[in-house]
Amino acid sequence: MTKGILGRKIGMTQVFAENGDLIPVTVIQATPNVVLQKKTVDTDGYGAIQLGFEDKREKLANKPEKGHVTKANTAPKRFVREFDVVNLEEYEIGQEVKVDIFAEGDIVDVTGISKGKGFQGVIKRHGQSRGPMAHGSRYHRRPGSMGPVAPNRVFKQKALPGRTGGEQITIQNLQVVKVDVERNLILVKGNVPGPKKALLKVKTAIKAK
Repeated sequence: MTKGILGRKIGMTQVFAENGDLIPVTVIQATPNVVLQKKTVDTDGYGAIQLGFEDKREKLANKPEKGHVTKANTAPKRFVREFDVVNLEEYEIGQEVKVDIFAEGDIVDVTGISKGKGFQGVIKRHGQSRGPMAHGSRYHRRPGSMGPVAPNRVFKQKALPGRTGGEQITIQNLQVVKVDVERNLILVKGNVPGPKKALLKVKTAIKAK
């Protein structure tokens, strides 16, 4: 059964397990999401629900947006994302999805946009090794060979310097350590992509054993 919710990354902390183990956790704040639309195989060719997260000012929403959220009897939302769910019958338009859909011990996948690092060289961007740092060496942090002489061009996929980070990344099979329903918090073991306050998509793991 697939479940999902949108939230914001608050930061990292640590909690102690009952046996005394220290567990590093990421705190995700997921205020109630609203179901804005249901997509069915008959009408759209696939089954999914559309969730809205975080209200935005009426002034910032255009007419189609306002009309879309009126059906769900809610305010315009800043973030709107889809989740493919198997059991569409459990959801109604206008229904609130809260953190209690997850429980302690659940395994989830978390998707976010990684931190942007700007223009970086191949050592930081691709993890390449540097050359000798001796004074005679004229090869320190450069990309290295551009390829063989024969084709007289640089092949596609050659690892080169460029913009690093700012990509969509999914961390799979993270364990839910704690769910705080009163404060709308999910504590997930380990780290997740993005800076603090970044938008995150938390859903049931697709490869969990």
